[in-house]
Amino acid sequence: MSRLSSMKNVLVSLILLVGMNAHAEDLLMVRSPHSFPEAMLALQSAIDGHGYTLSRVQRVDIGLTGSGFVTDKYRVVFFGKIDEIRTLTTRYPQLIPYLPLHMTIFAEDEETLVVMEDPARLAQVVTDPEAAAQFRRWHNDALSIFDELRQE
Repeated sequence: MSRLSSMKNVLVSLILLVGMNAHAEDLLMVRSPHSFPEAMLALQSAIDGHGYTLSRVQRVDIGLTGSGFVTDKYRVVFFGKIDEIRTLTTRYPQLIPYLPLHMTIFAEDEETLVVMEDPARLAQVVTDPEAAAQFRRWHNDALSIFDELRQE
């Protein structure tokens, strides 16, 4: 299996593991020049620096190992602003499966990749302009977090 094909399989598996059904154009992705531990710390710091609370970090390598991948460097990082999440999920219960926000981080050779479904896509689930503005803010924050991870 080629490296590109293997990466595509990993991305598909990760998206399925976190319960999201997305197309490539709906994903945000950054390649960090840092090793996995350094990138993980930078990600957590960037999330905190943008005013979000880290909810939990979930290992997903057990499912990947069962699919033939050998690694311990795959995590899903869940985060959000509790008041925003409570308000949105109370008003729009259909958002519950998508929140809190989450990013998948995994090692690839000497670099680390971080992938996230674009939060702006949630405007397809909830058409309220006020909620759409919130989703755009999350999108912009995600891009800013990714810019920080891109730095050496």
